[in-house]
Amino acid sequence: MTDSRALAQAERADLAALLTTLTPEQWDAPSLCTKWRVRDVVAHVIGFDVQGMTGYVRTLVLAGGSPNRANQLAVDALRDLDPWWLLDLVKRYRTPEGMTARQGYRIALTDGAIHHQDIRRPLGLPREIDPERLRTVLDLAMVSPRVHASSRVRGLRLQATDIDWHHGTGPEVTGPGESLLMAAAGRTDALDELEGPGRETLARRVA
Repeated sequence: MTDSRALAQAERADLAALLTTLTPEQWDAPSLCTKWRVRDVVAHVIGFDVQGMTGYVRTLVLAGGSPNRANQLAVDALRDLDPWWLLDLVKRYRTPEGMTARQGYRIALTDGAIHHQDIRRPLGLPREIDPERLRTVLDLAMVSPRVHASSRVRGLRLQATDIDWHHGTGPEVTGPGESLLMAAAGRTDALDELEGPGRETLARRVA
């Protein structure tokens, strides 16, 4: 049985290791998340951990029930922190807490892995993700209502070329597991790394 807690901890440890290497310019560089800099994505990853469940509910109420507005409010609350404070928070919440620890730490694991790549890709800093972790994140992302991958990959077969993983039936889309993950999560940046007769259908849905 997959230990999502341990995988989420490992993902956050990897993120912290990356953040220790970034320059001030990289902290303020754009991410793949529209209108968010690298520092904003980091604030998003740990924002609801800092608030705890009570704070998350309060923020959701202030946001009128909109998860997107709640996400932005959580980022805004940490926006002005020095990068080293944000790094300290990532280390402090290596074990996710609050809302991100729900569903057996699956939220922290899935969102964390995708947002980690939202930081790395624009900075040109690729990495090799542990295969077990990547397979688990891919499986979770396909059914997560937060990722919205299910509507993008419906009627397609995704086949990873670097790990033992596939999903769905239909015209095939092939490529590295990380690229499949990011495209399924709506990142156009990953589409050029994919091939197969189903690629154009996926590209239209992502766009």
